[in-house]
Formats: sequence, structure tokens, C-alpha cells
Amino acid sequence: MSAQAEIKTVRMSDRKVGVVAALVRGRTVNDALVILEHTPRRSALPVRKAIESARANADYNHNYKPETLRIVEIVVTPGPSAKRYRPAARGRALPFQRRTSHIRVVVDGEKRQPKKKPAPVSKAKADKPASKEGDK
Repeated sequence: MSAQAEIKTVRMSDRKVGVVAALVRGRTVNDALVILEHTPRRSALPVRKAIESARANADYNHNYKPETLRIVEIVVTPGPSAKRYRPAARGRALPFQRRTSHIRVVVDGEKRQPKKKPAPVSKAKADKPASKEGDK
């Protein structure tokens, strides 16, 4: 089982976000975050946030070691488009679309060893109050 994160309706075209997603596909999470930090594109920020969210989900929800995580899958799909009109010459109106995209990141890595639970305290020891040497 792997951890995932999804960011929906990012206000950028899926083609523009897909170019940045292709830079980090198949890399380790730490390498991908360094690459995205130095990528001079506006779409690098939501991709980075999606990867950080997937890393946090893997760490807290699925008990993976954060340093062993690798991006298994990163998919950018088109979201809903808002249709608008722009004024043009000679009183016309030309249509255009405000495009959005969905980003889905799946990470996988090495699981941590589960922590051993302490042995339960017997009821007889728990009910008996601790005696102090000064009490007589």
C-alpha cells in the first residue's frame, strides 16, 4: 500500500503543470523537492505542495520512513474549465477558457518497524497506593 495526495482545481492549465511534473517523475521525494525549489515556473509551487502533502501522509498515516520515499506516480489531469468572453475589435466578443488541473501524487517507500507496546500493569499493583517512607 502506498500513500497519496491530490490537489484539485489548481488554477493553471494541465499542460503547463504537466511539464513541471515530468521533471520529478520517478525521483526520490527529497530530490524532487530540491528540483522544484529551483524551478522558475509558477506551476512548481502546487506540484511541490502536493509532494509535501503526500510525504506527510506517508509519514503520519501509513508509517513510512520519510527518507526512503520515492515518487511512484505523478499525474496531472484537466479539471473544469470556466468559459468566459473577451472584448474584441468592432464590438465583437471572443470566447476563451480559464483552465484548471488536478494533481495526484503517489509515493512509496520503506515501512518503519512498529513500536512495541509496554506490558500492561496488573490490577493489583495499580490499585495499591504507593507508600512513602515519611508516612506512619
